Amino acid sequence: MIHQEITLSTHVLDTTLGAPASGITIELYDSDHRLLSTSETNQDGRVQNWPGLTQLAPGAYRLRFDVQRYEPSSGFYPLIDINFQIGETPRHYHVPLLLSQYGYSTYLGS
Repeated sequence: MIHQEITLSTHVLDTTLGAPASGITIELYDSDHRLLSTSETNQDGRVQNWPGLTQLAPGAYRLRFDVQRYEPSSGFYPLIDINFQIGETPRHYHVPLLLSQYGYSTYLGS
């Protein structure tokens, strides 16, 4: 039997420019508000590796996107928190952030 793990990735797209948003610091917290890992979006706007994080368990989590220093689209929202729930079934969770100067959206990706 193949053992599947719970994995997490994110992707930030600047919808104003129609391009990936690189250099954004992202923190991952658990439901007890403990910082689990910090990473930064790469040139493709992605984070797939979380330093120091060995595995995720079912439960509540928060991704905090520090967009206040992001140029050229720094805008109204300096920090964006996305709270989400990981279920019991092992799978990959992809949490994208679509960013513009005065708004943002997110969804469960694949």
